[in-house]
Amino acid sequence: MPSSRRCLICAALLLSLVGCNRNRKKVIAVIPKGTSHLFWVSVQAGALAAGEKYGVDVQWNGPAQETEYDRQIQIVDSMIARRVDGLAVAATERKALVRSIDRAAELGIPVTVFDSGVDTDKYLTFIATDNYAAGKIGANELARLLNGKGTVAVVMNAPGSASTMDRERGFDEVVTTSFPQIHIVARQYSLSDRSKAMTATENFLTAHPDLNGIFASAEPGSVGAALALKSRGLAGKVKFVAFDASDTMIEDLKNGVIDAMVVQDPFKMGFEAVETLVQKLNGQSPPKKIDLPARLVRREDLDKPEIHALLYPDVKKYIK
Repeated sequence: MPSSRRCLICAALLLSLVGCNRNRKKVIAVIPKGTSHLFWVSVQAGALAAGEKYGVDVQWNGPAQETEYDRQIQIVDSMIARRVDGLAVAATERKALVRSIDRAAELGIPVTVFDSGVDTDKYLTFIATDNYAAGKIGANELARLLNGKGTVAVVMNAPGSASTMDRERGFDEVVTTSFPQIHIVARQYSLSDRSKAMTATENFLTAHPDLNGIFASAEPGSVGAALALKSRGLAGKVKFVAFDASDTMIEDLKNGVIDAMVVQDPFKMGFEAVETLVQKLNGQSPPKKIDLPARLVRREDLDKPEIHALLYPDVKKYIK
């Protein structure tokens, strides 16, 4: 075969490969802290909605439980090895994923961190609820319910979880600085486990039979605390401010087990996590930080259209 013809064939093949690469759907991997709670299902739906809108392939994969640090690292590293086009990560622990995120940045893979912060700045955007402010909302509401005095306990989530630690810090600061007649008499980690949260709450109630109030900083702790209050016949007697929302929590709010919920917008969080990466892939520069406000929801708010939309995102439309 003449060399000129070989050159033409090679050029045609190269153009074909370039064309295929241009037509290939961009792949964005979204790795949550866990997959077993409703909060993450709503995040997934939001991420898939953004994928549908912008024509990108969203790969959703995460550990079952929020305390499986090593498993999350494995998943992130496998996505980096696949050379995905973008990576969105909610870190289970603020230090554990630093090396992986830094390596992704070195390889030119943009990373959006969502929900919970990490101890590196090698990311594109950080999207999260203003968790410190959300914790303060919870503290002010519990103080209102207690008329500014009493004893309270805190069902914490997990050590190293930046988002929930910020909520707990905000709660503590408001109580200690603004309400000197409210005393935090007990606190315990639930390790993002409903049964452990139930046990922790039962321990609070046994050690402090006159306990006046409870604050839980995440969905698993909120569900477990509600179960303990119901099992002890203390629903409505111990004031309870929960965090996040699920079907059972909404029913508990209706029935007076929960007095108020501090609610995030996980659907929007998942949507914007993917959207920022699409923007970067299209040559745009999204903000370094995006704060999403939390919303206090009381029983009387449940009939409001905007609250209904927040609590009941259309996850079935996107998760088949």
